[in-house]
Amino acid sequence: MSGRTRVRVLVADDQEIVRTGLAMILAAQPDVEVVGEAATGQRAVELARRLRPDVCLFDIRMPGVDGIEATRLLAGPGVADPMAVVVITTFDLDEYVYAALRAGARGFLLKDCGPALLTQAVHAAAAGDALIAPQVTTRLLRAFADAGPATPPRQPVDRLTDREEQVLGAVARGRTNTEISAELHITLSTVKTHVASLMAKLGARNRVEVAMWAYETDRLRGG
Repeated sequence: MSGRTRVRVLVADDQEIVRTGLAMILAAQPDVEVVGEAATGQRAVELARRLRPDVCLFDIRMPGVDGIEATRLLAGPGVADPMAVVVITTFDLDEYVYAALRAGARGFLLKDCGPALLTQAVHAAAAGDALIAPQVTTRLLRAFADAGPATPPRQPVDRLTDREEQVLGAVARGRTNTEISAELHITLSTVKTHVASLMAKLGARNRVEVAMWAYETDRLRGG
């Protein structure tokens, strides 16, 4: 973050009371600065491109350009310099969440997640990591794997090592790097190296896509 100690966040939600509440929670954190608020997806995209926040926190259901389209415009496959977007919503609907993650979102939260998880997700996104609400990670990704991907899952450019398979499984279960480090008894830097290797081998832009690939290829069946 170019030496900044504070994470700059843009909040977009069409409900003023929710938008204000999210902004207040984040602004209360000593290392977070809310640099803008938007009531529509179109306004959110305009502000994001002008302000270049570290993290964009978007509601999915907004009038006109919704949070999914806004995410695609700022973080999609065709974006040269993608921004970090976290989607937060009241609606625990699989199709919305999956579409948002496909559009490039680095995280997904429910609005009842609480201040701690909200702050953690913002910091994770700013650091290039990703966080999905634990209560939906497995159910969400497995549901879409069961439905079958729209296209056959891509094959890795090189075979995954046994350790990479272990890290892959942990990522798909929504574990953070710190949790994976403790679970597999390896250093945090080693975890980051394995995650980076997985992303390179799978052609994934972030760990969310790594997790989706794990489910699409049936890696966690029965796990």
